[in-house]
Amino acid sequence: MSDLTPTGDSEPTPDTHLSKVRAGDLDRRLALDILSLAMTQGHLSPTEYEDRADKAVAAKTFGELDALTDDLPSQLKPPSAPATPSASPASPASDAEVILNRIAVMSGSELKGRAAVGEHLNAFALMGGVEIDLRDAIFTAPTLTIRANAIMGGIEIVVPEDATVRVNGFGFMGGFGGEQNTDGPGAPGAPTIIVGGMALMGGVSVARRPPKDEKPSLKKS
Repeated sequence: MSDLTPTGDSEPTPDTHLSKVRAGDLDRRLALDILSLAMTQGHLSPTEYEDRADKAVAAKTFGELDALTDDLPSQLKPPSAPATPSASPASPASDAEVILNRIAVMSGSELKGRAAVGEHLNAFALMGGVEIDLRDAIFTAPTLTIRANAIMGGIEIVVPEDATVRVNGFGFMGGFGGEQNTDGPGAPGAPTIIVGGMALMGGVSVARRPPKDEKPSLKKS
């Protein structure tokens, strides 16, 4: 590693100055997103991910965050601040903000109600909990892929009863899976939801549920 200490009267380079700028919560969350995707694609082992995630949560400067992601493939790094979500084919939610992430680090986060979702959704829980209920969600794409990674935390995902669902994550000293009959085909025209990722000493659960306002029918004897 080269010595970045300025010598003589030379001034620090812009990169050296930027590395000392204080990072905020959004910057730390972006770093966690990158690390989560790297682990999902096999660039980091679960142990490496856990170590780097801990350092990302505690990072104070951009330099500390950059050191955690610099050796990862550049295609993993999403744009830092997209102005607007990419336009979907004509849909009723074309003017709504598409939710891309739900992150809980020693806290809780949820996605419920008439929230717009696109092609991808990242859910990450580190010693925290994430609740995602898609029964009333606005699907702006025919297929939604959810990356769900839980480390000593939990992620609960509720999908519409008529959706096509595929669950292909794995658990390492934890649990990852759906209830009975969750994985499988749905009704024609309903969205397809793919759930992948991992649970490390935590849990990711996926369940089909009927619409919230649907009342159970009364059985006649």
